[in-house]
Amino acid sequence: MKALQGVEGQVVWAQVPSLTCDVGQVRIQVSAAGLNRADLLQKAGLYPPPPGASHVLGLECSGIISEVGAGSSWQVGDRVCALLAGGGMAEEVVVDGRHVLPVPDGLSLTEAAALPEVYATVWLNLFQLAALKPGEKVLLHAGASGIGSAAIQLCKAFGNPCWVSVGSKERLAYCEALGAQGGVIRGDDLDSLSDLGPFDVILDPVGGNYAALNLKLLASDGRWVLIGLMGGREAKLDLAQVLAKRVQLLGSTLRARDDQFKADLFSDLSQHVWPLFAEGRLSPQLAKTFAIKDAEAAFAELASNTVAGKVVLLIDESLA
Repeated sequence: MKALQGVEGQVVWAQVPSLTCDVGQVRIQVSAAGLNRADLLQKAGLYPPPPGASHVLGLECSGIISEVGAGSSWQVGDRVCALLAGGGMAEEVVVDGRHVLPVPDGLSLTEAAALPEVYATVWLNLFQLAALKPGEKVLLHAGASGIGSAAIQLCKAFGNPCWVSVGSKERLAYCEALGAQGGVIRGDDLDSLSDLGPFDVILDPVGGNYAALNLKLLASDGRWVLIGLMGGREAKLDLAQVLAKRVQLLGSTLRARDDQFKADLFSDLSQHVWPLFAEGRLSPQLAKTFAIKDAEAAFAELASNTVAGKVVLLIDESLA
């Protein structure tokens, strides 16, 4: 099969060996794959896959099941999307059947490719780890990103007012249209977020240069969930504020979690999140699609930090 790999900072669509479909697994003929910031880092050689995971790029995909291993309840022909530790940007992928969900009614395979990674990330970090309660206030840094877009919609669905920090007026308007209460533009006065807080939970893919600000903005018993280091890995913190406010700092990654953890997470998504797509309360925020031959352009688009929503690569347009 052909697959997309990062080689010396470039992406290469080349032949790789097919994988065996073992007990509990399914083989998916891939229609489309979501592009995430982790793929940018892996392409640059900065984020290798976990031990045992595929070196092929892609943490999520959609497609048609073409083979079912013993013990799986899926059927050949099922339209699905999947969460992966790697391998999604390929003609086919083999994945644990417990890490697969059906394409929500009314959505295309292309749209479904934009769902698994962001909704799994948001559900895990806001609703499981931070134990977000209805009515609590949320701040989302990089609010117009794929994760931010999913987080705004889930906050609205579960009764949590949220605010954002973003890169432009246009992206702020996009977030407000999705359901954010408001926010500030990065590069203006981020300290003005104090006028909107304090916040019970902050979802932070920035880290470093936002750390001191986050402590200032958190309410008592606030939870700061760190999911990325776009702003650097080092920070100087006033630990007295951590004590005085009883702040919880939660570091969180998803890719390297074990199979059972991801299976339990997907069971939760199936019960609490997936029905909201059929109800029209959630929607994929698909910003742009690119044919696999234009993968370099897709990566450049995401790296530009101007995208509002998700970028998706089309692997097999005949399936869509």
